[in-house]
Amino acid sequence: MNFLVNNWLVILVALASGGMLLWPMIQGLRGGSLSVTDAVQLINREKGVLVDVSDADEYAKAHARGAKNVPLADLEARLQTIVKNKGVPLILLCSNGVRANRALATAKKLGYQQPQTLSGGLKAWREANLPVETAA
Repeated sequence: MNFLVNNWLVILVALASGGMLLWPMIQGLRGGSLSVTDAVQLINREKGVLVDVSDADEYAKAHARGAKNVPLADLEARLQTIVKNKGVPLILLCSNGVRANRALATAKKLGYQQPQTLSGGLKAWREANLPVETAA
């Protein structure tokens, strides 16, 4: 007992560092978010599908080239008709990533095996100088 009392700070640091080491693994189990580089690799190597969950007006103004639009409000009803293969990587994005994170739970509920979100959303996609289609 004296050891715990005398070394409480060391024990606290050890627990905190262990938690930080486990955090990426925990994130990966729940789907987590992808960097732009990882998303492009999934698209190119594993035929990942980009799904933009922005509203139709927002999607029309600007979206990642090749992204399919399924607004968050319609996701549960329409996703299965847009992306039929539930085994392919599903990359969810929106303007900044907030709606995509909400869409992640819906995609899992619908049975998609590899749903993930694009960290930073369309903003990060643009910052990486990847192709964006805009309204003329």
